[in-house]
This record gives sequence, C-alpha cells and structure tokens, in this order.
Amino acid sequence: MIITDSKFKKKGLVTMDNNIGYRISELRKQAGMSQFQLAKVLDIATSTLGMYETGKREPSLKVMNRIANYFNVTTDYLLGRPDKKDDDAKTADIEDLDKMIDNARSFGGKKMTENDREIIKAYLKGFYDNKNQGK
Repeated sequence: MIITDSKFKKKGLVTMDNNIGYRISELRKQAGMSQFQLAKVLDIATSTLGMYETGKREPSLKVMNRIANYFNVTTDYLLGRPDKKDDDAKTADIEDLDKMIDNARSFGGKKMTENDREIIKAYLKGFYDNKNQGK
C-alpha cells in the first residue's frame, strides 16, 4: 500500500514521493527476490537496501547504476522520470532478433558476455534451420 501523507514518511513507510525506494522494492518483488538476495547481488548490507526501499536513505550513483544494470532498467526509471522501464533509444533501432541479441546486456539479471551472445545466436540459427527443413 502506498501512503502519501507526510506524517507517514517520518515512520519510514514507502510513499509515492519516494520513487527510488518504491521502484527498487517493486523490481525486487517482481523478480521474486528477498532483500537479502538483492543486497548480496548489489554487494550492500540488507539493512542498507531496506533503508533505500523505505526512503530512509538514498542509494549512491554507483549503487543506483548497479541496480539499474541488474534489472535492465534506466536510472531515470529508478528516479521516477519516465513510467516505462526502457529508453526509446534502446528499443527504437532494434529491428530483428539478431540485433536484439547483439544489444543484450543481461538475461535473468545476469550479465551476458560476447561469447554468451554468440552461443545464443548459434542455437537460434540451428533451431530455425531445423524448423525450416521440416516445411
């Protein structure tokens, strides 16, 4: 539940005005992660993450970048600027799956290497080659 009354802010409850904490909390929950799990990934204390989520503390730029990269969202999204998670610039030029894979930075919250992308492309090529042979 989101509370907008300023007296609740003093008690550390998530408010609409605290977009950073609210969005971090929502992204974590959508990923099915506990605060402990996300804190471990971000290399911060669980209590620190809890303070971010309740608005008692704001993440540094370094930590905010880690959060954005992990969840594959922009820092602008975390700050509450756009209502969408991706930049138009990131998605506007993607015309096919091949380009999408080339531009992928992570999958399931884990960073992808160039080798990972090549393996995925080879797998998909084999899949579609086999599929087309069956026609």
